Amino acid sequence: MLLAALYCLLWTFQTSAGHFPRACASSKNLMEKECCPPWGGDGSPCGQLSGRGSCQDIILSKAPLGPQFPFTGVDERESWPSVFYNRTCQCFGNFMGFNCGSCKFGFQGPNCTERRLLVRRNIFDLSVPEKNKFLAYLTLAKHTTSPDFVIPTGTYGQMNNGSTPMFSDINIYDLFVWMHYYVSRDTLLGGSEIWRDIDFAHEAPGFLPWHRLFLLVWEQEIQKLTGDENFTIPYWDWRDAENCDICTDEYMGGRNPANPNLLSPASFFSSWQ
Repeated sequence: MLLAALYCLLWTFQTSAGHFPRACASSKNLMEKECCPPWGGDGSPCGQLSGRGSCQDIILSKAPLGPQFPFTGVDERESWPSVFYNRTCQCFGNFMGFNCGSCKFGFQGPNCTERRLLVRRNIFDLSVPEKNKFLAYLTLAKHTTSPDFVIPTGTYGQMNNGSTPMFSDINIYDLFVWMHYYVSRDTLLGGSEIWRDIDFAHEAPGFLPWHRLFLLVWEQEIQKLTGDENFTIPYWDWRDAENCDICTDEYMGGRNPANPNLLSPASFFSSWQ
């Protein structure tokens, strides 16, 4: 399931990527602490009638916490997702997603049994039409509201323990900007107090697996949006780079000559907010 797939073990915290299924954002779901939406294929929670999954209690790690985070019970990302939900879809076989409606990475087909291999390519190896298609896909994601996910605009405590949901729509591109922020942000201790000495996604062994999963989910959402099942995110191999080779108007955008902190007005992304 996507809700469970979007965390990894960082300092024995199970931290999330920070977005919530739209189908589980109601006060009823939050107060019952259950996120087991129906799969559209058969209308049953987690696609249980079709053998895709079932609604089960979440299982949390019992490993002791590390010394890097000297708090317990103050951050909703601790023991994720138990602050919001303690029952979620547990998917069987090659099924995944918040309602077991998707295939695990590397599989496709109606029963998620067909192997698929996708290859990420160096962005400088893309032809001009391929590069333009990539930029067009990003723009489409930037201007398309996510049909499946929303983001919180308040903490669980501010939601009165779920009775007053606080969520907002977000476009698909910004959803992943939010996910990266949410997993990395400071811990809120109440009032104006915060704990800055934490970064669940970067300052721990989870750095590589979390970002690997982040890119896989991002690719999957772009594939669903565009219908292009072969889409992959290109990479920039910066190992021997002396400068930012992709910081040009042809690619990610050059610097604005009037203000080096802004993108060049000739950049593809200069109009983005």
